[in-house]
Amino acid sequence: MTTHYTALDAWIDQHFDEEVRFLQALVRVPTDTPPGNNAPHAERTAELLQGFGFTAERHAVPAAEVQAYGMESITNLIVRRLYGAGGKTIALNAHGDVVPPGEGWTHDPYGGEVVDGKIYGRATAVSKGDFASFTFAVRALEAVARPTRGAVELHFTYDEEFGGELGPGWLLKHGLTKPDLLIAAGFSYEVVTAHNGCLQLEVTVHGKMAHAAVPHTGVDALQGAVAIMNALYAENQKYRQVLSQVPGIKHPYLNIGRIEGGTNTNVVPGKVVFKLDRRMIPEENPVEVEAEIRRVIGQAAGECAGITVDIRRLLLAHAMTPQPGSRPLVEALQTHGKAVIGEPIPAVGTPLYTDVRLYAQQGIPGVIYGAGPRTVLESHAKRADERLDLEDLRRATKVVARTLSDLLA
Repeated sequence: MTTHYTALDAWIDQHFDEEVRFLQALVRVPTDTPPGNNAPHAERTAELLQGFGFTAERHAVPAAEVQAYGMESITNLIVRRLYGAGGKTIALNAHGDVVPPGEGWTHDPYGGEVVDGKIYGRATAVSKGDFASFTFAVRALEAVARPTRGAVELHFTYDEEFGGELGPGWLLKHGLTKPDLLIAAGFSYEVVTAHNGCLQLEVTVHGKMAHAAVPHTGVDALQGAVAIMNALYAENQKYRQVLSQVPGIKHPYLNIGRIEGGTNTNVVPGKVVFKLDRRMIPEENPVEVEAEIRRVIGQAAGECAGITVDIRRLLLAHAMTPQPGSRPLVEALQTHGKAVIGEPIPAVGTPLYTDVRLYAQQGIPGVIYGAGPRTVLESHAKRADERLDLEDLRRATKVVARTLSDLLA
């Protein structure tokens, strides 16, 4: 068996330059979300996969659904590799949509430039890197192990940044896939078995516009918004005392990530809109969390004369807890991670929320593992100069290939 693993590793080493070029080609097609015009990237990915002999089914989400959702285009891809009757179907999911680059880059965010053993560009680490690791793990599996039962599916989807409902959620809802197990894009040095939930709300604070020379004739919506935000930040301090029992997850927290309003510097603002993100630990009840936030907002608004508020839910992503059915995945990834990387690979939770929850809600056990460094911070994900260490890409590809070989043996 050791010789078998050695052969898988050797195939990946022999084709690693090709894997890097594949990733560079994926990075060079922008998928900024917003605006979320992701169909061109899916088309390019399908073309590249065809070059490996993989046929990608193109599942375009209807334009009306996508636009109502706040994006421009989504085409999700499924590659099905059937090896024979019996055995399990294992899905490998990574997302191609990304947040816009932002400022501060010292490398082209869409260049795929390789410098000192690292590849730079938006989505190199999260998660076009795992388009590459998963694709080449399957290629190695088929070239070396040649499984005769079970199946592997590649799910390359384009709605993680907005919540996944039109990515994996859409594929699952429409019965286009129902695998037995799932590995989703992640990092090389840990297997993630649980994650936080997330509630996102849009709060519109209404006042009354007035000339700044006679401010008493208006109602300042910004002052009202400040009072509401101060109340929310006070709640955020309390969350530090609510601790999770899941290793890798600490406590709930709240972030106000976007604020807009007013019309000019000489006008009392009549409307202010802000968006908040509330991360929920697995032990929390999402219904109770949302009700409490709405209560805090309503109470703070009620203490500001003339202020009213509208609250709209943007996203409710449920937390994922460790699933007994994922144990074979965890054990295989830990075993091969230690063998390839040379150190123990812990099974932990993460404060992120991911598309894995959508599979779990359909009874499909899943874990998070893939090409990446030890922390999100180290990868620069969602920051300038996002990068992926090429050795992490190489190692993760080997670990996934070995794991697939075990599970399909």
